[in-house]
Amino acid sequence: MIIAFLGTGLMGQPMASNLLKAGFSVNVYNRSLHKTSALAQLGASIFPNPAAALKNAGIIITMLDSAQTQERVLFNQATLSQCLPGSLIIDMASIAPDNARQHARLAGEHQLRYIDAPVSGGTRGAQEGTLVIMAGASKSDLLNAKAIFAVLGSKTIHIGPVGTGQIAKCANQAIVAVTIGAVSEALLLAAKGGADVKAVREALMGGFASSKVLDQHGQRMIERNFTPGGTAKVQLKDLNNICAFASTHNLQLPLTELVQSQYQQLVSGGSQDLDHSALLLWLESLNHTTITL
Repeated sequence: MIIAFLGTGLMGQPMASNLLKAGFSVNVYNRSLHKTSALAQLGASIFPNPAAALKNAGIIITMLDSAQTQERVLFNQATLSQCLPGSLIIDMASIAPDNARQHARLAGEHQLRYIDAPVSGGTRGAQEGTLVIMAGASKSDLLNAKAIFAVLGSKTIHIGPVGTGQIAKCANQAIVAVTIGAVSEALLLAAKGGADVKAVREALMGGFASSKVLDQHGQRMIERNFTPGGTAKVQLKDLNNICAFASTHNLQLPLTELVQSQYQQLVSGGSQDLDHSALLLWLESLNHTTITL
């Protein structure tokens, strides 16, 4: 079986690498060709356009940055018509739930199957093959993807029908963004009060405030290491999707809407390509201060 992997950025590159190391035949397309060289050394076949990459593939995995990019690369009549009938598309990026359902309808019109399977775990999880996969799919399609998901993640949760995987991802990203904001405020509060910020974080890790965000992103903030695992611009895209989805369901999400506006200011200030933990920089700017150790 040949897998076509479309999109080899921060997440896609290690995911495709793990598939190659597990013995799968992988065709790769990425808009920036230089990002595929390491995969070529592992045995991937590199293609200059998506239609060529997916022509003989029974599985098509997308890890692209937005629904709009997906539609340019795959979800259009010209490209979908090149797919093998019956092929399974596994969309592992984060997009709006309504986009996922629309893409599933387009796939069905070309006799293709579709799973929305966004992930949590960041670049570390992608590298280690320990992602949590949130799947919106039929049971039969999910079974077909089982061997692939076993390589990419430590846990696959069947959320429900197509589109519900993206709803779970929205919930995940709301928690992550709000918690990054809370951790930023807590560490700045500790620093301004004269406490040892490292010691405060260590203490908090032992109680109810403990979380992966405090663990990993709190450490990034203390080290001032904002090399991206997940970028601020992608976090903002996810927050925009969450707020739009909530609006269509007449929901008010005050915390999510507040942190959305904060990320908008962070991105507008030129920090779009920093790690999303760089929300701390916006908070520091707001308070005209910097955490010092």
